Amino acid sequence: MKKLEIVGYKRANLGKSESQDLRAQGYIPSVLYGGKDQVHFYAPSILFRELLYTPDVFEVTLNIEGDIFTAILQETQFHPVNDSLLHADFLEIVEGKEIKVEVPVKLTGASTGVMKGGKLNLKLRKLRVQGLAKNIPDYIEVDVTTLDLGKSVKVSAIQPEGYVILSPSSNPVASVEIPRALRGQLRG
Repeated sequence: MKKLEIVGYKRANLGKSESQDLRAQGYIPSVLYGGKDQVHFYAPSILFRELLYTPDVFEVTLNIEGDIFTAILQETQFHPVNDSLLHADFLEIVEGKEIKVEVPVKLTGASTGVMKGGKLNLKLRKLRVQGLAKNIPDYIEVDVTTLDLGKSVKVSAIQPEGYVILSPSSNPVASVEIPRALRGQLRG
C-alpha cells in the first residue's frame, strides 16, 4: 500500500454547528475508530486531495497532536450539490487484525480477442478484499492475454496471496466485446 500522512487536531466539541464552523475554515471533521478508543479530529481539507482522487489504496499515518496512528480511509461523505468533502472515517490498523478494503484492478497482457478486432471492457475497477494490512497489494493484476472474442475473465480466476477476495466469484472482471461490424463477418 502507498503511504500518506495527515496532520490533524483533536476536536473539543462535537456536533453539527461545530462541524459546520470547521468546514467553513477549510477543515474536514473526521473520526478514527477500530482501536482502543474513538478519536474525533479535524484536518485541513487540502491534505485529503491525494487520498480521495486516486484509485490507489493508502496506508495513512495520522498525526493527531503528536499521537501517531496508522489507518486506512474507510468511508467519506460528500456534499450532494457542490461535491465537497464533508466527513471522513478512518479505520485504525491494529497489528494482527484483518481489514476490509477495495483494491484497484490492473489489466496486463495483450488480449487475443482485441487483436482480432474486439473491444476490451473493464467490468470491475476495484475488488473488495480482506486480509492483514501488510498483505494487501497496491493493485490486483489480471492477465487478459488468453481472452478471446466474446469471453470474460471472472473473479474466481484470480489467485489471491495472503488475502481473501470478498467480491462475488461469478462476477466478470474484464471481457472482450465483439463489435457490430465483426458480428456480421463471424456469422457469414
